[in-house]
Amino acid sequence: MSNPTTASIKDQNKNEASSMFKRNVRKFMNNKLALFGLIVVVLITIACIVGFIMGVDYNTPMLPNMKKPPSGANLFGTDTIGRDLFARVLVGGCYSILIGVFCAVMSSVIGAILGAIAGYFGGKMDTALIRISEIFQAFPQLVLVMMLVAIVNKRGLGNLLFIFVFTGWMTTFRMVRNEFMSIKGETCVKVCEAFGMSKNNIMFKQILPNVMSPIIVSTTTNVAFFILQEAALSFIGLGVADSTPTWGNILNAAKSVSVVTNQWWIWLFPGLAISLFVLAINFLGDGLRDVLDAKQQ
Repeated sequence: MSNPTTASIKDQNKNEASSMFKRNVRKFMNNKLALFGLIVVVLITIACIVGFIMGVDYNTPMLPNMKKPPSGANLFGTDTIGRDLFARVLVGGCYSILIGVFCAVMSSVIGAILGAIAGYFGGKMDTALIRISEIFQAFPQLVLVMMLVAIVNKRGLGNLLFIFVFTGWMTTFRMVRNEFMSIKGETCVKVCEAFGMSKNNIMFKQILPNVMSPIIVSTTTNVAFFILQEAALSFIGLGVADSTPTWGNILNAAKSVSVVTNQWWIWLFPGLAISLFVLAINFLGDGLRDVLDAKQQ
């Protein structure tokens, strides 16, 4: 039979957690820009996924319909070889959002693990990881992509994902490291060490949950960063293969001056999709920061 005092403490903790959750939800809902960002992100993501599942035809060229402006038959018009731009923006959104989410999550996982190790152990381990992160930050990402393309002699989605994850963990690493260095000296951590708890349990079960809020915010904003990076690299021809219709690859057709001046719809709609989604992600990230960051409470 459980101790009444223990049961009352558990109930009190549950009530406090429920009250804090409701307060955070209310605070987020009162942030109009964050709410707008969430709605836009959800709507664009759902539209892209539905278009992909429905199998819209995004890759069949219709030469008689080359460079047609927006109409009832083609809402966003057609591109330089007659492919439907609306379908390409929908399917391209799936690839671009996939790249942003996958790279942001994986780089955050790597950065959190390395940051936990560096912040908790300190010493030579910390110094070595700090120097490695500085080397990665000093090495231009564009050069790494060019080197990989030259080595494998192929542009592909896997190459881009690898480069982004391989070079994108430093921000999360430094943030988690700093948090670990400030928390590891607190009494609760010292008590866990005194009772002989393993270092892995202390790092990943006791300390890491207390730094999840900044990691979530960082991951959210990194989604926008990686989408912009992919768009920039694909625009100059160093991103994914041309057969993969990411938003950046669709914009690649707008490098021609004649397209920019005469076929405005070819660059306007994918550009709007990128701008709106990235802006919404940034609004959402700011809202999450206000809600989750203890310093903002």
